[in-house]
Amino acid sequence: MARHTPRSTYRLQLTPQFGFADAEAILPYLHQLGVDWIYCSPVTQAGEGSSHGYDVTDPTKIDAARGGREAFESMCRAAHELGMGVLVDIVPNHQGVEDALANPMWRSLLAEGKGSLHDATFDVDWDAGEGKLLLPVIGDDDMPREPGAPIANLRVDGDVLWYHDRGFPLAAGTADDGADTATVHERQHYRLVHWRQADHALNYRRFFTITSLAGVRVEQPEVFERTHSEILRWVREGLVDGLRIDHIDGLRDPAGYLARLREAAPDIYLVVEKILAEGETLPEDWPVDGTTGYEAISLIDRMLVDPHAEACLGELAERAAARAGGTDHLASGFGDLAHQMKRDVASGQLRAEIHRITRELVRSGIDHPQIVDAVIELVTFLPVYRSYLPHGRELVEGAAEAARASRPDLAEAINVILPSLLDPTHPAAGRLEQTSGMVMAKGVEDRAFFRDARLTSLNEVGGDPAHFSLSLDEFHTAFAEREAREPLAMSALSTHDTKRGEDTRARIHVLAECPELWEDTLEHVSDAVPMYAHATGNLVWQAVIGAWPASRERLYRFAEKAAREAGQVTSWTKQNPEAEARIHAAVDAAFDHPAIGSFVRNLVDELRGDGWTNALSAKLVQLTMPGIPDVYQGTELWSFTLTDPDNRDKVDYRSRRSALAALLEGHRPDIDDSGAAKLFVTAAALLTRRERPQLFTGYEAMYAQGTASEHLIAFNRGGAITLATRLPRDLREGGGWGDTAIKLPEGVWVDQLTARAFDGGRMHKIEQLLSDYPVALLAQSARKDDTAA
Repeated sequence: MARHTPRSTYRLQLTPQFGFADAEAILPYLHQLGVDWIYCSPVTQAGEGSSHGYDVTDPTKIDAARGGREAFESMCRAAHELGMGVLVDIVPNHQGVEDALANPMWRSLLAEGKGSLHDATFDVDWDAGEGKLLLPVIGDDDMPREPGAPIANLRVDGDVLWYHDRGFPLAAGTADDGADTATVHERQHYRLVHWRQADHALNYRRFFTITSLAGVRVEQPEVFERTHSEILRWVREGLVDGLRIDHIDGLRDPAGYLARLREAAPDIYLVVEKILAEGETLPEDWPVDGTTGYEAISLIDRMLVDPHAEACLGELAERAAARAGGTDHLASGFGDLAHQMKRDVASGQLRAEIHRITRELVRSGIDHPQIVDAVIELVTFLPVYRSYLPHGRELVEGAAEAARASRPDLAEAINVILPSLLDPTHPAAGRLEQTSGMVMAKGVEDRAFFRDARLTSLNEVGGDPAHFSLSLDEFHTAFAEREAREPLAMSALSTHDTKRGEDTRARIHVLAECPELWEDTLEHVSDAVPMYAHATGNLVWQAVIGAWPASRERLYRFAEKAAREAGQVTSWTKQNPEAEARIHAAVDAAFDHPAIGSFVRNLVDELRGDGWTNALSAKLVQLTMPGIPDVYQGTELWSFTLTDPDNRDKVDYRSRRSALAALLEGHRPDIDDSGAAKLFVTAAALLTRRERPQLFTGYEAMYAQGTASEHLIAFNRGGAITLATRLPRDLREGGGWGDTAIKLPEGVWVDQLTARAFDGGRMHKIEQLLSDYPVALLAQSARKDDTAA
């Protein structure tokens, strides 16, 4: 669709500590690595100290802390001078409002209310707040103890109402008569309320449960123009070549938004951040090049997991949870767990959003005594993040049918509300569309993923832990469909949102090949230092093993976040110091307890080599599969990271430059702790894709023959053949490749890693093709003088 599309991208997390000038400085290294385009996190003005940029406070300006407009434009020009494109992440769904004085649009809304130009910008239900915008910021200690008493720690200073160190603009003239603070507060277009009201009485749309991110009505033409004027300037002036749309599911009208954006920027590469359920595809009328590639992660991970371990790892997770006092065992399956968690968040954290749906129904004359419960039950049975009415009408109908079967007592209420929720023009249906993705994300990604500990490398954004592994046939079918349907979609392996880094997952995958060894280790460490957190112990110990060696602080941070997300013995809003102390003590034991430390180190030693094989296989497959491969910053070397913010730390590019320089001088690395072998594979694949793109224009499954044929992943992209190893531990214990062989197509094929040439048209033993590395990238030779083996 796009006139200029990338052959690969490299994601950069821009921060105040790593800004545009820093990014420009590493462009020559990235070009040598073979990167075609750089892919930047949001660059518009963000909240003070923002480490991610998604809390945009002014979409009309370039972020000053990252270097400002001049530095941004310099970076873009430098990329173009090297022949590299620029892809930028934009955030149309929401703006950061943590500091009300720092966001000019939000400040105007608070100061002027419905009379503000920006009343159309933000998604506010004024009637639900009795004409006021409710701001849930007041802490427990400052709430009035008696009716009518003032809120503590409020003060007026000039044209600002201060609550501690947070300032809110005053409406003009409301403090001129010297009235007391409580009276001035009451005169405002907003009301400061207790922070817990966010979950049930919020009257502005937010991003998931984050009240400091306010939803924007970008479906309004004038709002689109105001919030995209700077973005479209980049396109018009040729500074950027592509846009990545953040959180497309949050928009009221995704298709309309994308059509407007495509009309304004017809020639750019355009992708959307969209999590597709298994078997789901993007609506065909979206004028985009594809998704950002979460589905690629799911396919690759499951290709590397031993299917024979599914039952025993499930039983192990059950026993581990039971030992820790767990009551929500997984015997009924991940689907039931996910549904339960979705219901919990819809009833609790996201109840305000459910109330917004029901208010729209009631306003149109649709009501029932059980209307709230009916909406909750229906939304929790939706199997996708969003249905995109009129697309997916059958999904909403199916959810209603499942809800009625689950709760017959709600059947009448569901029948009452269903016609309106199936009508794309009804406001309640639009609200349901915007809310269902929130429920899925908070219930599954941020809750169920941290309660299910069967094999945590499968608990990844875009994946379904209930789907344990893929056969070779399933894998090839999925890749062929991807090539036919979305050849320009991005293919990810790690992102700023992945729960575990790609190499951490690769090592955890190996546990499926040695479940008895894992059970023995888990039993010893859990009995010695129980966490009293149900499945959290199993999950945290997998993270320790997967990321080792990691600092104590990194593992503390992960374990604490995992326990709070799971919400079983502690949570973000009701922290349990005793439970968290026991979790910290378990992490401490990995460092301080001789026996526990020995168990950890011994198991890591057992898994390390096979984890490296998995990691190299995953990387080569990702870089050569259908789609546009994205290398997340730093992952060209080993990246044993955990969930954010761990995966957003600054990258050491000095060591990467040195390692790449050695490779370019002809050094062939060993597979060891340095990660140089991964850099070698990454550079070979990226350079081949960039310099010979014609070799990556199709997809043909290839199959080996012989006793170990199931251990080989092989496909031909139209002149570039990928060979990769799967289930390496089982392969080794089974005696290796043995007689396993594969027939290469006619021609001469040159391994881009070893420079060895192989004659096509005949069988070649895998042990010869993969004698140096567990992977190979064979490119069809264009030279007549290549010597073939």
